[in-house]
Amino acid sequence: MEWIFLFIAGLFEAAWAIGLKYTEGFTRLYPSIFTVVCMILSFYFLSQALKTLPIGTGYAVWTGIGILGTTILGILLFNEPMDFGRLVCIILIFSGVVGLKLISP
Repeated sequence: MEWIFLFIAGLFEAAWAIGLKYTEGFTRLYPSIFTVVCMILSFYFLSQALKTLPIGTGYAVWTGIGILGTTILGILLFNEPMDFGRLVCIILIFSGVVGLKLISP
């Protein structure tokens, strides 16, 4: 169950990172509320996962999922560049997240 919590926490991390872009410095009410709620939920699910997962593994996977989600959404929503170098880096981060999952107890 802890890996499901960790995955959900990573999704909320990506959501609040993207939401942060829409807040325009927390000057827009609804995007700001969305962002803060996603932050709280992300930390909540991370805290649940860390009850049993090692902190290093949990934190690395959480940030990895957040990085992957934010990068992919940035490409899709904001027309950020998707060149070969970025693609290779995304694959490396994904490989690290999967690797940590596979070697964790």
